[in-house]
Amino acid sequence: MFSSILIANRGEIAVRIAGTARAMGVRTVAVFSEHDVDALHVDVADQAYQVDDYLGAQAIIEIALKSGAQAVHPGYGFLSENAAFAAAVEDAGLTFIGPPVSAIDAMGSKVRARRIMEAADVPVVPGYHGAKQDLKTLTAAAKKIGYPVMIKASAGGGGRGMRVVEKAADLEASIASARREAKAAFGDTTLLLEKCVVGPRHVEVQVFADNFGNSVSLSERDCSIQRRHQKVLEEAPAPGLSQALRQDLSNAALAAADAIGYVGAGTVEFLLSPDGAFYFMEMNTRLQVEHPVTEMIFGEDLVEWQLLVAAGFELPRDQMELMPSGHALEARLYAEDPSNDFLPTGGVIERFRLGSSDEYGGMVRVDSAVREGDAVSSHYDPMIAKVVVWGIDREVALSRMSMVLEDMEVAGVVTNLQFLRRAFAHSAFRKARIDTGFIERHRRQLCAQVKNPGCDALALASLSIMLRRDAQAARLASTSKDPYSPWHSTLGWRMNGDNHHVLNFHTSANKKTTTVCVHYRADGFFLEIAGTTLSASGHFDDEGSVIASIDGRRVKAMVCHLDREIVVDVLGQIETLVLDDPAASLEGHEHTGGSLAAPMPGRVVQVSVKAGDQVKTGDPLIVLEAMKMEHTISAPASGTVGEVFFAVDDRVEEGALLLSLD
Repeated sequence: MFSSILIANRGEIAVRIAGTARAMGVRTVAVFSEHDVDALHVDVADQAYQVDDYLGAQAIIEIALKSGAQAVHPGYGFLSENAAFAAAVEDAGLTFIGPPVSAIDAMGSKVRARRIMEAADVPVVPGYHGAKQDLKTLTAAAKKIGYPVMIKASAGGGGRGMRVVEKAADLEASIASARREAKAAFGDTTLLLEKCVVGPRHVEVQVFADNFGNSVSLSERDCSIQRRHQKVLEEAPAPGLSQALRQDLSNAALAAADAIGYVGAGTVEFLLSPDGAFYFMEMNTRLQVEHPVTEMIFGEDLVEWQLLVAAGFELPRDQMELMPSGHALEARLYAEDPSNDFLPTGGVIERFRLGSSDEYGGMVRVDSAVREGDAVSSHYDPMIAKVVVWGIDREVALSRMSMVLEDMEVAGVVTNLQFLRRAFAHSAFRKARIDTGFIERHRRQLCAQVKNPGCDALALASLSIMLRRDAQAARLASTSKDPYSPWHSTLGWRMNGDNHHVLNFHTSANKKTTTVCVHYRADGFFLEIAGTTLSASGHFDDEGSVIASIDGRRVKAMVCHLDREIVVDVLGQIETLVLDDPAASLEGHEHTGGSLAAPMPGRVVQVSVKAGDQVKTGDPLIVLEAMKMEHTISAPASGTVGEVFFAVDDRVEEGALLLSLD
């Protein structure tokens, strides 16, 4: 076995490989770009070296040699299916933890792969994969195949260079667009045309082979739930298939692997038509993102298998020993906006909480390289985590996944968490009525934004604001020279005023303001929300969640304050509320007196007072800039400025004490 390997990747797959390597007593070497200096995959490795980027093949090989690594694991993406990189690794005297160069090369071109599969009697989709690429030839081929047709980039993957053409009038523009995309992504404009199978499922088979002539199939996965031709939900085994069809798929996948002399982990992808016919699409010559669902139903570690095979060992199991058990589901949590065509988002993850595997009986696994406080970079894939669950059957697995996703808390970046919750709860998905058009067909139900804030969300946001205000008042009172001053009261006392507090909210999808009027009571608060009245009380638990009682109903919710936004996640529904007046969250200073705190993080752009100045109610004190907007902090009451804690250009965090007022 190797003593040390270099992982030529980043993110969750690099962390996952490092974990298995450590368990096997193998040291790991990480590489990282300037954007990943503080990344988790760097922290978990035994050594780490900076590179300009993750595609710098020669630099990575030089680091492997310098660090004493004996082998290179490419992970997935980046250089994982680059035959030239695999060859260069071997030429340097290192072991490439993957298939032979010849196998990568054979499957690297969809045109060549198709020809090899035809020769091996593996079913392929009717289509054109000829060398002539002029418009006239492609137009004639499309007519012969029959519309709709699928355009694919020969060298491509991940949906790039892929177009569905419904009618002849759209073909020329689609070809031009696909070529541009293929050239930009792969440097190769070669296209192929295939019959577009209507209503297909995307089913793939995990295969594994060693250098001793042994090969096995580890059943199939269903990856039909996709957006932009990219997977987002996966499961194993594929639901609703007959045993005969499963065996036919496995046999075809093993024939495909044998046809190219495959060694290591590989995935053969098929289109499965509604009539049960299936067609070869491509073979991924690497470990797939969704490999954990296969691991869950077989109880095997496929990365361990990769290292064993690459080190010259036989496969640890033969086909007769591999018996799947139960059902596994995977959800990919992305920093993306489903309501905006799943476009990637970004930002800092302010909150990321999920229950431990033990809480779910050890049947849950989360692969992630993201921690609270990490930034989701626009430079790389926006995946935050993969959530994988196992159940004795699909129904149990679905229930467990729904529970795990509802318990998960994420804030700071827009994610697809709400989409995932809706997808797994959707009646069509639960009944396994799935195909590659699932998301588009149910887009309205799965991706709709919340336009009108719910009463629970408004109540919890308001309650959280008041609890934070009261906690701040208590902190200030504890450090005050006059802790018993009525200015420090948390019961709503104010000079010449009543004991209520007004908050105005809207959502990003609807600018219409909803007003919440908060009245103090001895046992909590009385809220008026759009004609509805209710009582509310609560506290923050040790995890920072709000434990609330709303009209006698106990509710636990995540309420995360992000500058002007308040993200509320309650009972499976995520709502992002925007305070029309951010400073309103701390209007409580009119109640708490004594001192003033920053209502949001920002930069001090103006300080209008100094220690000893006399001020009157409403006088401007400090101006903060946040989100390119200025917010004036005014005197809550007449008094004398005690101490000013910040100067112009200082950056302040939310809740930071700006000055004291005596």
